[in-house]
Amino acid sequence: MKNKEKITKAFSAALPYTIPIFAGFWFLGLTYGIYMNASGFNVWYSLLMSTLIFAGSMEFVTVGFLLSSFDPIQAFLMTLMINARHLFYGISMLNKYGGKGWKSFYLIFGMCDESFSINYSVDIPKNIDEDWFMLFVTLLNQIYWVSGAVMGALFGSLIAFNTEGIEFVMTAMFTVIFMEQWMKEKRHVFSLLGLLLSIICRIVFGAGAFMIPAMITILISLGMMKPKFDKAEVGE
Repeated sequence: MKNKEKITKAFSAALPYTIPIFAGFWFLGLTYGIYMNASGFNVWYSLLMSTLIFAGSMEFVTVGFLLSSFDPIQAFLMTLMINARHLFYGISMLNKYGGKGWKSFYLIFGMCDESFSINYSVDIPKNIDEDWFMLFVTLLNQIYWVSGAVMGALFGSLIAFNTEGIEFVMTAMFTVIFMEQWMKEKRHVFSLLGLLLSIICRIVFGAGAFMIPAMITILISLGMMKPKFDKAEVGE
């Protein structure tokens, strides 16, 4: 009974922190489900992909991979580029997520930007079990995403409407992410460099083959420039 009370209190404490995330996750998940349906995949694909991949941006990109010729190298590099930030999240959460038994495995798997920000920054009350609190934050956020994806797939299959152009949602999503980063930056050198190198690679390699050269070029360029900017910021 005491363990049940501990779990209930942890759930009640975690839920309010995830409510703001619900709106964004559910709407994006809904869009993703509709996009999956419009691309020819039934609701089970939306359910499995949103549950097992659980990486919003990558799930949109995966639709394109499934519809194109099999290219595991491109898929690997694209996944690494899109989700590379999770490597740094993981390092900062080693102490928090380590040594929690079976919970550690799910916390690591389910870590997304929103779950990381809550679990890393929230000052959990002493009377709340930290392990269960972080697990419920992660679980609730995934439930929001998966339920939205499933509802979107069902909605798209039950209601007939013109879905022409819906694939643009992926472009719009990455544009919004880019604009958010742009507004947070003090300097826009890196963003402009990424745009410039992508355009050059697009011209040189063509629309179907520019992505990997662009990613490699951007990584090398940023790696060479970052130490200089770090020294400049320290000098300021």
